[in-house]
Amino acid sequence: MKNLLQPPAYKPLIEKGKIDTTYKKMRLKVFLGAFFGYAAYYLVRKNLSLAAPGMIENGLLDKASVGIAGSAISIAYAFSKFIMGSISDRSDARKFLVIGLILSSFLMIGAGLIPFNANNITYNVIIIFSLMLLVGWLSGMGWPPCGRIMAHWFSQNERSFKMSVWNTSHTIGSGSLGLLVTLGVGIFLVLGIEQTWRASFIFPSLVAILFAGFCWWALRDTPQSCGLPPIDEYRNDFSGKQNAKDEEIKIPFKRLFVDYIFKNKILWLIAVANAFVYLIRYGISDWAPVYLQEMNIMNSSQSNLAFSLHNYAGVPGTIICGLISAKFFKGRCAPANVIYMVLVLIGILVYWQAMPVAEWFAQTFGGDPAAICRTVVYMSLCQIGFCIYGPVALIGVQALNLVPKNAAGTAAGFVGLFGYLLGDAVLAKIVMGAVSQSNGWDATFWMFTVASIVGAVFCATTWKKEKANC
Repeated sequence: MKNLLQPPAYKPLIEKGKIDTTYKKMRLKVFLGAFFGYAAYYLVRKNLSLAAPGMIENGLLDKASVGIAGSAISIAYAFSKFIMGSISDRSDARKFLVIGLILSSFLMIGAGLIPFNANNITYNVIIIFSLMLLVGWLSGMGWPPCGRIMAHWFSQNERSFKMSVWNTSHTIGSGSLGLLVTLGVGIFLVLGIEQTWRASFIFPSLVAILFAGFCWWALRDTPQSCGLPPIDEYRNDFSGKQNAKDEEIKIPFKRLFVDYIFKNKILWLIAVANAFVYLIRYGISDWAPVYLQEMNIMNSSQSNLAFSLHNYAGVPGTIICGLISAKFFKGRCAPANVIYMVLVLIGILVYWQAMPVAEWFAQTFGGDPAAICRTVVYMSLCQIGFCIYGPVALIGVQALNLVPKNAAGTAAGFVGLFGYLLGDAVLAKIVMGAVSQSNGWDATFWMFTVASIVGAVFCATTWKKEKANC
Protein backbone atom coordinates (compact mmCIF):
# COMPACT_ATOMS: atom_id res chain seq x y z
CA MET A 1 0.00 0.00 0.00
CA LYS A 2 2.88 2.34 0.82
CA ASN A 3 4.36 1.91 -2.67
CA LEU A 4 0.91 2.22 -4.27
CA LEU A 5 0.31 5.60 -2.64
CA GLN A 6 3.86 6.90 -3.19
CA PRO A 7 3.75 10.50 -4.51
CA PRO A 8 4.74 10.84 -8.18
CA ALA A 9 8.29 12.02 -8.83
CA TYR A 10 8.93 15.64 -9.75
CA LYS A 11 9.24 16.16 -13.51
CA PRO A 12 11.71 18.46 -15.25
CA LEU A 13 10.42 22.01 -15.60
CA ILE A 14 8.42 22.56 -18.78
CA GLU A 15 9.22 25.36 -21.23
CA LYS A 16 8.99 28.77 -19.58
CA GLY A 17 6.54 30.07 -22.18
CA LYS A 18 4.06 27.27 -21.38
CA ILE A 19 4.16 27.56 -17.58
CA ASP A 20 1.47 30.21 -17.14
CA THR A 21 -1.06 28.59 -19.49
CA THR A 22 -0.45 25.10 -18.09
CA TYR A 23 -0.62 26.33 -14.49
CA LYS A 24 -3.98 28.04 -15.04
CA LYS A 25 -5.45 24.98 -16.73
CA MET A 26 -4.15 22.56 -14.10
CA ARG A 27 -5.24 24.75 -11.18
CA LEU A 28 -8.79 24.72 -12.51
CA LYS A 29 -8.72 20.95 -13.04
CA VAL A 30 -7.36 20.08 -9.61
CA PHE A 31 -9.74 22.53 -7.95
CA LEU A 32 -12.73 20.90 -9.67
CA GLY A 33 -11.38 17.47 -8.82
CA ALA A 34 -10.98 18.35 -5.15
CA PHE A 35 -14.37 20.10 -5.10
CA PHE A 36 -16.45 17.30 -6.62
CA GLY A 37 -14.34 14.61 -5.00
CA TYR A 38 -14.99 15.90 -1.50
CA ALA A 39 -18.65 16.55 -2.36
CA ALA A 40 -18.95 12.90 -3.42
CA TYR A 41 -17.64 11.75 -0.03
CA TYR A 42 -20.75 13.31 1.49
CA LEU A 43 -22.94 11.15 -0.72
CA VAL A 44 -21.62 8.17 1.26
CA ARG A 45 -21.39 9.70 4.75
CA LYS A 46 -24.76 10.85 6.08
CA ASN A 47 -27.02 8.25 4.46
CA LEU A 48 -28.12 6.79 7.79
CA SER A 49 -29.66 10.12 8.80
CA LEU A 50 -32.06 9.93 5.85
CA ALA A 51 -32.67 6.19 6.17
CA ALA A 52 -33.32 6.47 9.93
CA PRO A 53 -37.01 7.55 9.83
CA GLY A 54 -37.90 4.54 7.66
CA MET A 55 -35.80 2.17 9.76
CA ILE A 56 -37.42 3.47 12.96
CA GLU A 57 -40.90 3.12 11.40
CA ASN A 58 -40.10 -0.49 10.44
CA GLY A 59 -38.91 -1.28 13.97
CA LEU A 60 -35.32 -1.86 12.91
CA LEU A 61 -33.86 0.94 15.07
CA ASP A 62 -34.95 3.51 17.68
CA LYS A 63 -33.60 7.03 18.24
CA ALA A 64 -31.00 5.99 20.81
CA SER A 65 -29.71 3.21 18.57
CA VAL A 66 -29.63 5.56 15.57
CA GLY A 67 -27.40 7.86 17.61
CA ILE A 68 -25.11 4.98 18.56
CA ALA A 69 -24.93 3.60 15.01
CA GLY A 70 -24.45 7.06 13.53
CA SER A 71 -21.62 7.79 15.95
CA ALA A 72 -19.54 5.04 14.35
CA ILE A 73 -18.77 7.14 11.29
CA SER A 74 -17.83 10.12 13.42
CA ILE A 75 -15.64 8.12 15.83
CA ALA A 76 -13.75 6.38 13.05
CA TYR A 77 -13.55 9.54 10.95
CA ALA A 78 -12.17 11.58 13.87
CA PHE A 79 -9.14 9.31 14.22
CA SER A 80 -8.90 8.51 10.54
CA LYS A 81 -8.81 12.16 9.49
CA PHE A 82 -5.90 12.75 11.87
CA ILE A 83 -3.97 9.58 10.98
CA MET A 84 -4.80 9.75 7.29
CA GLY A 85 -3.76 13.40 7.37
CA SER A 86 -0.26 12.38 8.32
CA ILE A 87 -0.21 9.60 5.71
CA SER A 88 -1.60 11.89 3.01
CA ASP A 89 1.27 14.33 3.56
CA ARG A 90 3.48 11.54 2.18
CA SER A 91 1.08 10.14 -0.47
CA ASP A 92 -0.26 10.84 -3.94
CA ALA A 93 -3.38 12.94 -3.30
CA ARG A 94 -5.03 11.67 -6.49
CA LYS A 95 -4.81 7.97 -5.57
CA PHE A 96 -5.55 8.64 -1.91
CA LEU A 97 -8.87 10.40 -2.57
CA VAL A 98 -10.15 8.09 -5.33
CA ILE A 99 -9.40 4.81 -3.53
CA GLY A 100 -11.14 5.96 -0.36
CA LEU A 101 -14.20 7.17 -2.28
CA ILE A 102 -14.67 3.93 -4.22
CA LEU A 103 -14.30 1.71 -1.15
CA SER A 104 -16.71 3.90 0.86
CA SER A 105 -19.29 3.67 -1.91
CA PHE A 106 -19.19 -0.13 -2.03
CA LEU A 107 -19.55 -0.38 1.75
CA MET A 108 -22.55 1.95 1.76
CA ILE A 109 -24.18 -0.09 -1.01
CA GLY A 110 -23.64 -3.12 1.22
CA ALA A 111 -25.48 -1.37 4.05
CA GLY A 112 -28.48 -1.00 1.77
CA LEU A 113 -28.50 -4.69 0.81
CA ILE A 114 -28.16 -6.33 4.23
CA PRO A 115 -31.31 -8.13 5.54
CA PHE A 116 -31.92 -6.57 8.97
CA ASN A 117 -33.97 -8.25 11.73
CA ALA A 118 -37.16 -6.44 12.80
CA ASN A 119 -37.21 -8.45 16.03
CA ASN A 120 -33.66 -7.74 17.14
CA ILE A 121 -32.60 -4.07 17.29
CA THR A 122 -29.33 -5.00 19.02
CA TYR A 123 -28.32 -7.16 16.05
CA ASN A 124 -29.18 -4.35 13.64
CA VAL A 125 -27.17 -1.82 15.62
CA ILE A 126 -24.11 -4.08 15.68
CA ILE A 127 -24.28 -4.62 11.91
CA ILE A 128 -24.87 -1.01 10.93
CA PHE A 129 -22.35 0.25 13.52
CA SER A 130 -19.66 -2.04 12.09
CA LEU A 131 -20.33 -0.94 8.52
CA MET A 132 -20.45 2.75 9.44
CA LEU A 133 -17.20 2.33 11.37
CA LEU A 134 -15.47 1.14 8.20
CA VAL A 135 -17.09 3.88 6.12
CA GLY A 136 -16.00 6.47 8.68
CA TRP A 137 -12.41 5.27 8.53
CA LEU A 138 -12.37 5.44 4.74
CA SER A 139 -14.00 8.87 4.84
CA GLY A 140 -10.77 10.10 6.41
CA MET A 141 -9.21 9.72 2.98
CA GLY A 142 -11.22 12.68 1.67
CA TRP A 143 -10.26 15.93 3.42
CA PRO A 144 -6.48 15.41 3.92
CA PRO A 145 -5.59 14.96 0.22
CA CYS A 146 -7.80 17.94 -0.62
CA GLY A 147 -5.98 19.98 2.02
CA ARG A 148 -2.68 18.85 0.51
CA ILE A 149 -3.86 19.87 -2.96
CA MET A 150 -5.06 23.30 -1.80
CA ALA A 151 -1.79 23.92 0.04
CA HIS A 152 0.37 22.97 -2.95
CA TRP A 153 -1.66 24.54 -5.77
CA PHE A 154 -2.82 27.78 -4.09
CA SER A 155 -0.57 30.24 -2.23
CA GLN A 156 -1.26 31.69 1.20
CA ASN A 157 -2.58 35.13 0.23
CA GLU A 158 -5.31 33.57 -1.96
CA ARG A 159 -6.03 30.47 0.09
CA SER A 160 -8.60 31.96 2.49
CA PHE A 161 -11.05 32.78 -0.28
CA LYS A 162 -10.25 29.81 -2.52
CA MET A 163 -10.67 27.38 0.36
CA SER A 164 -13.95 29.02 1.35
CA VAL A 165 -15.22 28.35 -2.17
CA TRP A 166 -13.83 24.81 -2.12
CA ASN A 167 -15.30 24.18 1.32
CA THR A 168 -18.81 24.60 -0.09
CA SER A 169 -18.25 21.19 -1.70
CA HIS A 170 -19.42 19.33 1.38
CA THR A 171 -22.58 21.44 1.60
CA ILE A 172 -23.23 20.73 -2.08
CA GLY A 173 -22.65 17.03 -1.41
CA SER A 174 -24.84 16.93 1.69
CA GLY A 175 -27.60 18.91 0.02
CA SER A 176 -27.50 16.70 -3.06
CA LEU A 177 -27.74 13.63 -0.84
CA GLY A 178 -31.27 14.59 0.22
CA LEU A 179 -32.39 15.12 -3.37
CA LEU A 180 -30.72 11.91 -4.59
CA VAL A 181 -32.40 9.94 -1.81
CA THR A 182 -35.80 11.33 -2.83
CA LEU A 183 -35.03 10.36 -6.44
CA GLY A 184 -33.82 6.93 -5.35
CA VAL A 185 -36.97 6.35 -3.29
CA GLY A 186 -39.05 7.22 -6.33
CA ILE A 187 -37.14 4.71 -8.44
CA PHE A 188 -37.58 2.03 -5.76
CA LEU A 189 -41.34 2.68 -5.71
CA VAL A 190 -41.52 2.33 -9.48
CA LEU A 191 -39.61 -0.95 -9.22
CA GLY A 192 -42.02 -2.15 -6.52
CA ILE A 193 -39.40 -2.30 -3.73
CA GLU A 194 -41.25 -1.75 -0.44
CA GLN A 195 -38.28 -0.97 1.84
CA THR A 196 -37.60 2.38 0.19
CA TRP A 197 -35.26 3.46 2.99
CA ARG A 198 -32.64 1.22 1.36
CA ALA A 199 -32.45 3.74 -1.48
CA SER A 200 -30.83 6.15 0.98
CA PHE A 201 -27.77 3.90 1.02
CA ILE A 202 -27.67 2.51 -2.53
CA PHE A 203 -28.56 5.22 -5.04
CA PRO A 204 -26.24 8.04 -3.81
CA SER A 205 -23.37 5.53 -3.60
CA LEU A 206 -23.72 4.67 -7.28
CA VAL A 207 -23.49 8.36 -8.12
CA ALA A 208 -20.38 8.70 -5.93
CA ILE A 209 -18.61 6.00 -7.94
CA LEU A 210 -19.17 8.04 -11.10
CA PHE A 211 -17.56 11.05 -9.44
CA ALA A 212 -14.55 8.92 -8.49
CA GLY A 213 -13.87 8.43 -12.20
CA PHE A 214 -13.99 12.19 -12.77
CA CYS A 215 -11.54 12.78 -9.91
CA TRP A 216 -9.06 10.32 -11.38
CA TRP A 217 -9.07 12.38 -14.57
CA ALA A 218 -8.87 15.81 -12.90
CA LEU A 219 -6.56 15.49 -9.91
CA ARG A 220 -2.76 15.73 -9.77
CA ASP A 221 -0.59 15.66 -6.67
CA THR A 222 1.70 18.72 -6.84
CA PRO A 223 2.71 21.30 -9.45
CA GLN A 224 6.21 19.86 -9.49
CA SER A 225 4.83 16.42 -10.48
CA CYS A 226 3.44 18.15 -13.60
CA GLY A 227 6.70 19.89 -14.49
CA LEU A 228 5.65 23.19 -12.93
CA PRO A 229 7.40 25.37 -10.33
CA PRO A 230 6.14 25.50 -6.71
CA ILE A 231 3.09 27.71 -6.22
CA ASP A 232 4.94 30.22 -4.02
CA GLU A 233 7.50 30.74 -6.76
CA TYR A 234 4.88 30.93 -9.52
CA ARG A 235 2.82 33.57 -7.69
CA ASN A 236 5.82 35.21 -6.00
CA ASP A 237 4.05 34.77 -2.67
CA PHE A 238 6.33 33.68 0.15
CA SER A 239 4.01 34.78 2.97
CA GLY A 240 3.60 31.22 4.28
CA LYS A 241 5.44 29.52 7.11
CA GLN A 242 8.23 28.18 4.92
CA ASN A 243 10.36 28.79 1.89
CA ALA A 244 9.13 27.19 -1.33
CA LYS A 245 12.05 24.76 -1.38
CA ASP A 246 11.30 23.56 2.14
CA GLU A 247 8.15 21.73 1.02
CA GLU A 248 10.36 19.04 -0.50
CA ILE A 249 11.56 18.14 3.03
CA LYS A 250 9.64 15.35 4.78
CA ILE A 251 9.29 16.27 8.45
CA PRO A 252 9.57 13.26 10.83
CA PHE A 253 6.17 12.57 12.40
CA LYS A 254 7.38 13.02 16.00
CA ARG A 255 8.87 16.44 15.29
CA LEU A 256 5.91 17.41 13.10
CA PHE A 257 3.40 16.57 15.84
CA VAL A 258 5.31 17.95 18.82
CA ASP A 259 6.69 21.17 17.29
CA TYR A 260 3.89 22.17 14.94
CA ILE A 261 0.80 20.62 16.56
CA PHE A 262 1.16 19.82 20.27
CA LYS A 263 2.99 23.06 21.18
CA ASN A 264 0.75 25.24 19.04
CA LYS A 265 -1.57 26.96 21.54
CA ILE A 266 -3.71 28.69 18.91
CA LEU A 267 -4.28 25.37 17.16
CA TRP A 268 -5.59 23.93 20.45
CA LEU A 269 -7.99 26.85 20.90
CA ILE A 270 -9.53 26.53 17.47
CA ALA A 271 -9.69 22.74 17.90
CA VAL A 272 -11.88 23.14 21.01
CA ALA A 273 -14.04 25.74 19.23
CA ASN A 274 -14.40 23.26 16.38
CA ALA A 275 -15.97 20.71 18.72
CA PHE A 276 -18.88 23.04 19.52
CA VAL A 277 -19.25 24.12 15.91
CA TYR A 278 -19.51 20.47 14.86
CA LEU A 279 -22.09 19.70 17.54
CA ILE A 280 -24.36 22.25 15.88
CA ARG A 281 -23.38 21.33 12.33
CA TYR A 282 -24.22 17.65 12.65
CA GLY A 283 -26.73 17.84 15.48
CA ILE A 284 -29.03 20.10 13.45
CA SER A 285 -28.47 18.45 10.06
CA ASP A 286 -28.42 14.76 10.94
CA TRP A 287 -31.42 14.80 13.27
CA ALA A 288 -33.63 17.13 11.19
CA PRO A 289 -35.42 14.33 9.23
CA VAL A 290 -36.19 12.36 12.41
CA TYR A 291 -37.23 15.44 14.43
CA LEU A 292 -39.45 16.96 11.74
CA GLN A 293 -41.25 13.69 10.99
CA GLU A 294 -41.63 12.67 14.63
CA MET A 295 -43.10 16.08 15.52
CA ASN A 296 -45.46 15.82 12.50
CA ILE A 297 -44.10 19.07 11.10
CA MET A 298 -43.17 17.52 7.74
CA ASN A 299 -43.48 14.27 5.82
CA SER A 300 -40.55 12.32 4.40
CA SER A 301 -40.12 14.23 1.12
CA GLN A 302 -40.55 17.60 2.86
CA SER A 303 -37.97 16.76 5.53
CA ASN A 304 -35.54 15.58 2.81
CA LEU A 305 -36.02 18.95 1.09
CA ALA A 306 -35.43 20.77 4.40
CA PHE A 307 -32.24 18.71 4.86
CA SER A 308 -31.06 19.71 1.38
CA LEU A 309 -31.95 23.40 1.71
CA HIS A 310 -30.14 23.57 5.05
CA ASN A 311 -26.97 22.27 3.43
CA TYR A 312 -27.28 24.25 0.20
CA ALA A 313 -27.65 27.46 2.20
CA GLY A 314 -24.11 26.85 3.41
CA VAL A 315 -22.74 27.49 -0.08
CA PRO A 316 -23.29 31.28 -0.25
CA GLY A 317 -22.81 31.51 3.51
CA THR A 318 -19.35 29.96 3.36
CA ILE A 319 -18.24 32.08 0.40
CA ILE A 320 -19.47 35.30 2.01
CA CYS A 321 -17.78 34.36 5.28
CA GLY A 322 -14.51 33.91 3.38
CA LEU A 323 -14.97 37.28 1.69
CA ILE A 324 -15.66 38.96 5.03
CA SER A 325 -12.48 37.44 6.44
CA ALA A 326 -10.38 38.43 3.42
CA LYS A 327 -11.78 41.90 2.67
CA PHE A 328 -12.64 43.32 6.10
CA PHE A 329 -10.28 41.50 8.48
CA LYS A 330 -7.15 41.00 6.29
CA GLY A 331 -7.50 37.23 6.23
CA ARG A 332 -8.15 36.85 9.98
CA CYS A 333 -10.79 34.21 10.68
CA ALA A 334 -11.82 34.83 14.30
CA PRO A 335 -13.95 37.99 13.76
CA ALA A 336 -16.00 36.41 10.96
CA ASN A 337 -16.43 33.23 13.01
CA VAL A 338 -17.82 35.13 16.01
CA ILE A 339 -20.29 37.08 13.85
CA TYR A 340 -21.54 33.92 12.21
CA MET A 341 -21.92 32.01 15.48
CA VAL A 342 -24.15 34.75 16.89
CA LEU A 343 -26.35 34.46 13.79
CA VAL A 344 -26.41 30.67 14.24
CA LEU A 345 -27.78 31.18 17.76
CA ILE A 346 -30.65 33.30 16.43
CA GLY A 347 -31.49 30.66 13.81
CA ILE A 348 -31.50 27.89 16.44
CA LEU A 349 -33.94 29.78 18.65
CA VAL A 350 -36.33 30.37 15.73
CA TYR A 351 -36.10 26.71 14.65
CA TRP A 352 -36.83 25.62 18.22
CA GLN A 353 -39.91 27.84 18.56
CA ALA A 354 -41.24 27.34 15.00
CA MET A 355 -44.59 25.89 16.10
CA PRO A 356 -45.46 28.59 18.69
CA VAL A 357 -44.38 31.28 16.22
CA ALA A 358 -46.59 29.75 13.51
CA GLU A 359 -49.60 29.55 15.83
CA TRP A 360 -49.19 33.19 16.90
CA PHE A 361 -48.81 34.33 13.30
CA ALA A 362 -51.92 32.39 12.19
CA GLN A 363 -54.02 33.86 15.04
CA THR A 364 -52.81 37.38 14.31
CA PHE A 365 -52.72 37.48 10.51
CA GLY A 366 -54.58 34.32 9.49
CA GLY A 367 -53.39 31.34 7.50
CA ASP A 368 -52.72 27.63 8.02
CA PRO A 369 -50.52 27.14 11.13
CA ALA A 370 -49.02 23.92 9.72
CA ALA A 371 -47.99 25.59 6.45
CA ILE A 372 -46.61 28.61 8.29
CA CYS A 373 -44.66 26.32 10.61
CA ARG A 374 -43.07 24.54 7.66
CA THR A 375 -42.09 27.89 6.16
CA VAL A 376 -40.52 29.01 9.45
CA VAL A 377 -38.60 25.73 9.66
CA TYR A 378 -37.33 26.06 6.09
CA MET A 379 -36.19 29.64 6.77
CA SER A 380 -34.54 28.91 10.11
CA LEU A 381 -32.74 25.82 8.81
CA CYS A 382 -31.50 27.86 5.87
CA GLN A 383 -30.21 30.55 8.25
CA ILE A 384 -28.40 27.98 10.40
CA GLY A 385 -26.94 26.31 7.31
CA PHE A 386 -25.93 29.68 5.85
CA CYS A 387 -23.99 30.57 8.99
CA ILE A 388 -22.60 27.35 10.51
CA TYR A 389 -20.50 26.31 7.52
CA GLY A 390 -18.55 29.58 7.51
CA PRO A 391 -16.83 28.77 10.83
CA VAL A 392 -16.39 25.16 9.68
CA ALA A 393 -14.44 26.43 6.66
CA LEU A 394 -12.42 29.15 8.37
CA ILE A 395 -11.33 26.98 11.27
CA GLY A 396 -9.87 24.64 8.64
CA VAL A 397 -8.13 27.60 6.98
CA GLN A 398 -6.69 28.65 10.34
CA ALA A 399 -5.25 25.17 10.81
CA LEU A 400 -3.50 25.27 7.43
CA ASN A 401 -2.17 28.79 7.95
CA LEU A 402 -0.61 27.92 11.31
CA VAL A 403 1.76 25.24 10.00
CA PRO A 404 4.13 24.58 7.06
CA LYS A 405 2.56 23.13 3.91
CA ASN A 406 4.12 19.71 4.47
CA ALA A 407 2.31 19.54 7.83
CA ALA A 408 -1.06 20.73 6.46
CA GLY A 409 -2.80 17.35 6.51
CA THR A 410 -1.72 16.62 10.08
CA ALA A 411 -2.91 20.01 11.38
CA ALA A 412 -6.25 19.62 9.61
CA GLY A 413 -6.60 16.13 11.05
CA PHE A 414 -5.84 17.34 14.58
CA VAL A 415 -8.54 20.02 14.48
CA GLY A 416 -10.92 17.57 12.84
CA LEU A 417 -10.27 15.06 15.63
CA PHE A 418 -11.89 17.42 18.13
CA GLY A 419 -14.75 18.27 15.79
CA TYR A 420 -15.69 14.76 14.77
CA LEU A 421 -14.90 12.81 17.95
CA LEU A 422 -16.13 15.18 20.65
CA GLY A 423 -18.49 17.47 18.75
CA ASP A 424 -20.05 15.00 16.32
CA ALA A 425 -19.68 11.41 17.60
CA VAL A 426 -20.06 12.01 21.33
CA LEU A 427 -22.33 15.08 21.56
CA ALA A 428 -24.26 15.26 18.26
CA LYS A 429 -24.81 11.49 17.92
CA ILE A 430 -24.60 9.50 21.16
CA VAL A 431 -25.62 12.19 23.67
CA MET A 432 -28.31 13.73 21.46
CA GLY A 433 -29.80 10.33 20.64
CA ALA A 434 -30.00 9.41 24.31
CA VAL A 435 -31.23 12.84 25.42
CA SER A 436 -33.97 13.04 22.79
CA GLN A 437 -35.08 9.50 23.67
CA SER A 438 -35.31 10.12 27.41
CA ASN A 439 -35.83 13.87 27.83
CA GLY A 440 -37.42 15.00 24.59
CA TRP A 441 -36.33 17.39 21.86
CA ASP A 442 -36.41 20.56 24.00
CA ALA A 443 -33.37 19.29 25.91
CA THR A 444 -31.44 18.92 22.65
CA PHE A 445 -32.24 22.51 21.68
CA TRP A 446 -30.76 23.65 24.98
CA MET A 447 -27.61 21.80 23.94
CA PHE A 448 -27.54 23.72 20.65
CA THR A 449 -28.08 27.03 22.41
CA VAL A 450 -25.23 26.51 24.87
CA ALA A 451 -22.94 25.19 22.09
CA SER A 452 -23.45 28.27 19.91
CA ILE A 453 -22.58 30.60 22.81
CA VAL A 454 -19.52 28.61 23.92
CA GLY A 455 -18.38 28.19 20.32
CA ALA A 456 -18.49 31.95 19.77
CA VAL A 457 -16.50 32.54 22.96
CA PHE A 458 -13.75 30.07 21.98
CA CYS A 459 -13.55 31.51 18.48
CA ALA A 460 -13.12 34.95 20.07
CA THR A 461 -10.11 33.76 22.12
CA THR A 462 -7.98 33.70 18.96
CA TRP A 463 -8.99 37.26 17.93
CA LYS A 464 -5.99 39.13 19.38
CA LYS A 465 -3.51 36.33 18.70
CA GLU A 466 -4.49 36.27 15.04
CA LYS A 467 -4.16 40.05 14.81
CA ALA A 468 -0.70 39.92 16.33
CA ASN A 469 0.39 37.36 13.73
CA CYS A 470 -0.75 39.47 10.75
